[in-house]
Amino acid sequence: MSEYIEHDKDHISVGIVEKKFFTFAEPPNEMILENGEKLGPVTIAYEVCGKLNQDKNNAVLICHALSGDSHVAGYYTEDDPKPGWWDIMVGPGKGIDTNKYFVICSNILGSCMGSTGPCSYNPVSVEPFGIDFPVVTIGDMVAAQKALMDHLGIKKILSVIGGSIGGMQVLEWCARYPDMVISAIPLATTMKHSDLAIAFNEVARQAIMADPNWNNGNYYSGPAPNLGLAVARMIGHITYLSDESMRIKFGRRLQDKSDLSYNFDTDFQVESYLRYQGKKFVERFDANSILYITKAADYFDLEQQHGSGSAVNAFSMTKAKFLVVSFSSDWLYPTYQSKDMVQAMKKNGLDVSFCEIKAEWGHDAFLLPSERLTSLIKSFLERVFSEINNAF
Repeated sequence: MSEYIEHDKDHISVGIVEKKFFTFAEPPNEMILENGEKLGPVTIAYEVCGKLNQDKNNAVLICHALSGDSHVAGYYTEDDPKPGWWDIMVGPGKGIDTNKYFVICSNILGSCMGSTGPCSYNPVSVEPFGIDFPVVTIGDMVAAQKALMDHLGIKKILSVIGGSIGGMQVLEWCARYPDMVISAIPLATTMKHSDLAIAFNEVARQAIMADPNWNNGNYYSGPAPNLGLAVARMIGHITYLSDESMRIKFGRRLQDKSDLSYNFDTDFQVESYLRYQGKKFVERFDANSILYITKAADYFDLEQQHGSGSAVNAFSMTKAKFLVVSFSSDWLYPTYQSKDMVQAMKKNGLDVSFCEIKAEWGHDAFLLPSERLTSLIKSFLERVFSEINNAF
């Protein structure tokens, strides 16, 4: 089989990838969570592409966002119609060049895409955990990723990269394991959620818990809370877009009709779009996982957890070189939040590059094609990789 797949003349992929699983924290050596509870065994789903070099200094860890998974690039089969979620960025000759770097992406703890989470079986009850699953944090997710890196024999990570909740993991990696991280690229992220972000997450959680089928989290043997999960996704999806992107995409246009219905049918294209997004989401994601992951994001506070309330202190032990990127239309994690972290980094004398990319697509812009973002990431990684190799 060829090293890459060319599905069309403009798209070169890493080719066929395989989801792998790593299990650790077997009793009695369970993982100790930040809340003091024990969890084990723990399974982490992950995928790799590219090759680890002899010096083991070309590893790039990519951290996914809320509903992402380990499938960052490539295809599962030769006729697979859909590539990984960041295939535009990861691959031969791309921003994260798999001809040069060994790319790892793991599914976060608490998710439902292969890693241990609320829909996993509780080894004690031999039933799905449901809400008996312990509340996990961004720190716990990163600790599980660290166990995976140890398993893979990686002692230094060339770069940790991620957007949104993935960006939170990037910051946590830098603060928690400063000696392992050579560079970091936090995209469209924040050091802590604003009250606005927490509020949207709480409304999404309440939508799920208000669904009668949620059944206090014990729905795995019966009907799932699909309506509540769909509404939660609709709420979340609104925060990923922007006023400008909605105007461009929908512009108050009607959906398959020439006049208003004067009832509660779907009149506008934007209504149809949100309902479609909600319907598709329930086919692939677990409602309880949304509760756990959004709660972990709300609990994340880099300043408090690593700096006793000070952003400057939070970065005082970090050693990584940083590329921080924000997007002009991102109102969920606006640019001022990225500038706050950049200022704290610079006060610690860190090597920091910052760019606000002008984009009308809102928070989701980091997942969409962008020549500017690709160029920034590509150049930054090449500089860091060159520097570490010239140092010896």
